[in-house]
Order: sequence, then C-alpha cells, then structure tokens
Amino acid sequence: MAQNTTRYEDYVTPIRRLLVWLVFLFLIAIFFVWRIDNPRVERFRAMIIDAIVPNMNWAIAPVTTAINLVRDFRSYTEIIEQNQELRLELQRMKSWKEAAIQLEQENARLLELNNLKLNPKFTFVSGIVIADSGSPFSQSVLLNVGEKDGIKDGWPAMDGLGLVGRIAGIGSSSSRVMLLTDASSRVPVIVQPSGQNALVSGDNTLNPSVEFLKDPSLVRPGDRVVTSGRGGTLPPDLLIGQLVLDPNKRLRVKLAADYERLKFVRVLRDQRGEIIDGAGALLLPEQTNPTASETTMPVVD
Repeated sequence: MAQNTTRYEDYVTPIRRLLVWLVFLFLIAIFFVWRIDNPRVERFRAMIIDAIVPNMNWAIAPVTTAINLVRDFRSYTEIIEQNQELRLELQRMKSWKEAAIQLEQENARLLELNNLKLNPKFTFVSGIVIADSGSPFSQSVLLNVGEKDGIKDGWPAMDGLGLVGRIAGIGSSSSRVMLLTDASSRVPVIVQPSGQNALVSGDNTLNPSVEFLKDPSLVRPGDRVVTSGRGGTLPPDLLIGQLVLDPNKRLRVKLAADYERLKFVRVLRDQRGEIIDGAGALLLPEQTNPTASETTMPVVD
C-alpha cells in the first residue's frame, strides 16, 4: 500500500510542476501580447477577444447578476433612508399644519370679535380665557383682565357674536365670568318678534331652559332671544341665541356664543346702574345732619 502511494506521488508531482510552469508561461505570454504595441498584435488581440468573449456569456452572467444585485441593494438602502427622511418631514409638516390651523382659527375669532357691532354707548375691555373651571356643578371661565383694568362685578361678557355671561368675581389681574349655562344663572330676556318676556335659566347644559314664558303659543323655534334689561342686571338688546325644542318638547336656547372654542371675550362697560357703597343705601336715601333749629324742642308756657 505504501509502495503504491509512493509511485502515485512520483508521477503526480512532476506533472503538477509542469502544469504550473505551463500556466505561468501562458500568463507571461498573455501579458506580453497585451503589452506589445503593434498593429498586427492588436489585430491578433481583437481576434482573440471576438472569439472568446461571445462564448463567455455563461461565465460573465453570474458576475453581471451579482453586480446588479449589489447596485439594487445600495439603491434599496438609499430608498429606505429617503423614506425615513420623508416620514420625518411629513411629521414636521403635520405639526406645522396643526399650528397653522390653530392660528387660522384664532385669527378668525379675532376678526369676529373685531367686527362685532355694539351699541355706541358701550365701551369694552378685551380679555383672553386663561382657565376653564367647568364642572358638573358650576360653569365659569377665568379671564386675564381684572380690577386694574377697570373690570367690575356684573358687567356682561360677549364673544364675537353673543352673550357669554357676566362678571362674578374680580381679582387684581383676573376676573371670573359666570356663564349663561351655570345652574345659578338667571337672565331676563325678550323673545323676538313676539316680545314675550321670559327667564333664561342655566342648568349646566349647553342649551339653557326658557322659563316663565307668559304665552308659549306666540313663540316658535328659531325666534331670537335677547336680554330685556329688566332688573338692572344686564343691558338690553344683547343677543343670547335662538329658541329650540329639546326631545321633551321643552323650550331651550341655542346660544349664539361658541362655548366650545371660547378664547377671546369682550367685557362691556355698563355704567347704567348706581354704585351702592353700603347696605343701608338699598333701603333709605342718605340723610343729612339735622340743624340746630330742627332739633330745638318747643317751649311750653
């Protein structure tokens, strides 16, 4: 067995060396042929290329396919990166769009507030709603204007179209507006065009109820509801809303003020009422000091 292996190596080793030298010489020949600058050699090279290259498509195809796969993979990674950048840009655009929509809505509310037609005798103070204390038991908002801005209790507050409520608490730089929807809100109103007097009572819903209507048959859904000015609580002819019927066939008011987007408010300066400094002035007028003649007792003879 060892002799056969030795004989095999004796034959194979010289042949292997011969093949290596032949390949080496062949490569050197190809090198020199490709390096020689001669027209005949150039024609010879062209003939070799024309004869070999068309028949080598089967060998070149895998290499070409591999190159195309590498290129496609690079393109795919570039597309993924571009897609991620586009998603980030889209997200930024959405945030900018939301900011633009909010600014547009805010601008629209400011324009409505600016175009509000008021009685010329009224002046106003504009404020921004800084807090909403709405709850199941009370309905009010907090404004950023207060005593230093001249705000007083009882003054009416309006948005761009209708009455919102009235001032029910003042601080140095803030004030609270009790909304018409509050359960403790009672506003004397007139239903137009019938001229029926009534009372709009808040019940913590967006549509306050209409009470104490003298003749309900004279009013219809859609009639305008404005303040009557009775009781001296609010000025007359301030728009509140329109009459509507609830599912129980009960009259309510659809408020003209947009409570869902309440941000800017006008507080009307109401100078109609007298300022009462003391509780006694509610009953008796202020008395002057009696003179000495009035206090002298008559002399009886």
